[in-house]
Amino acid sequence: KSSFDSAIYATFRPTYPRSLFDFVFRYHERNNSARWNRAVDLGCGTGQATVELTPFKRVTGVDASSNMIKVAQGTLKNTPTSTGQYEYIQASAENLTFLEDSSVDLVISAQACHWFDWNKIWPEVARVLRKNGSAVFWGYSQFRFARYPSLTQRINAYVEGTDPLNTVGPYWEQPGRSILDNHLVEVPDANEIVPGAFSDFERVFFTGDYHPSLPSPRSVIMRKKMTWDDLLSYLNTWSALHTFRQHNLSDGENPHGDVAVRFWKDLKESAEREDGRAVEGHDEVDIEWPVAVVMAKRA
Repeated sequence: KSSFDSAIYATFRPTYPRSLFDFVFRYHERNNSARWNRAVDLGCGTGQATVELTPFKRVTGVDASSNMIKVAQGTLKNTPTSTGQYEYIQASAENLTFLEDSSVDLVISAQACHWFDWNKIWPEVARVLRKNGSAVFWGYSQFRFARYPSLTQRINAYVEGTDPLNTVGPYWEQPGRSILDNHLVEVPDANEIVPGAFSDFERVFFTGDYHPSLPSPRSVIMRKKMTWDDLLSYLNTWSALHTFRQHNLSDGENPHGDVAVRFWKDLKESAEREDGRAVEGHDEVDIEWPVAVVMAKRA
């Protein structure tokens, strides 16, 4: 939405670890014919993942939001060394008409593929990828406290709750959010949509002990040490909160703070009870995000 604050989004969203990109690049070079000429980031947002595709000579970020593209381009202007290597295009991920057939070596999507129409995405990705080119899509689900596993229930209640006045659960766009929180298992196998076009279709779950029902979960790789104040800023980047505020204009007048502040205070007070001491806004806390990855090779 045009009213969404993309600058705050860029500042307080968690960053993806280098180990995740190393994992992507190792997958891409799994065969000897891997090429490193062009990469495309679908649903690139503010370009957080786009600029990490450094091994490729040319990198294109694609997003439907003009606000996101504007912030990404602004960031690029402050990085002169990247001039010529990166570009951003406002477009739908399902309609890549600006890309020629068999012209791309790697297609990625970071925290966006749960919105895709896979009946259109897989054929389009098959069209633009070169032989042995790679497609790697990932997303992270609800955050967790590494030191306070008891707070998981409170997080779930706020994120998935049905109370329209005290939770953001009713305000997520669906089915996208459910697909994300279910670790992309609803994303169809590429060959179900485009038979024979892909090989090596895989799902990998960097979810640790948080979701033991997932097959062969690996250790969590996405984590961040942040202050409690920064955690509140992160909560304010959620699209569901943006929608909540549009529907509940008077919530900001609550003497205990708006819905995000009330949730944040509840978490902080729970941590204080566990630690037996006061927790200040500048105190740091370890946050982790389970990550799911979907990968395929162009046959």
